Amino acid sequence: MNAISGAVPKFSVEVITLPVSDVDRALRFYVDQVGFALDVDYSPNYAFRVVQLTPPGSSCSIQIGRGLTDAPAGSLRNVYLVVTDLEAARSRLLERGVAVGAIRHKTPVDAWDGSFAPGLDPARKDYASFADFSDPDGNSWVLQERGYRDF
Repeated sequence: MNAISGAVPKFSVEVITLPVSDVDRALRFYVDQVGFALDVDYSPNYAFRVVQLTPPGSSCSIQIGRGLTDAPAGSLRNVYLVVTDLEAARSRLLERGVAVGAIRHKTPVDAWDGSFAPGLDPARKDYASFADFSDPDGNSWVLQERGYRDF
């Protein structure tokens, strides 16, 4: 807590850095196949390049590039992309050439023990259905359904 104002500071995740081995290949994957918007592609010299991309509807972006991180390429795991219609999102990615895993749901849903069953959650409950994909370096993503009935 801030001792001067008594207000709780606001924290917001705005950017996640993904370690990649080939910036141009990753840029094409995220823009052309996954559908992220290109916000910035800046390289003042060969040693540094930052490419910022934003998923549609998201207030958090990703950055790829050179000179951004010393993490090994492909080492980021399980970044969640929350979607309102998992079947539609998965189909769109498959159509664009992204290898997306099968849809699965938590079981038992109301007393989850860490197990999964194939397919969508029968009640389409929020946070209960998932599918996975990886970028060309192996950074992994989890598609998770929330708000299916809210639109």
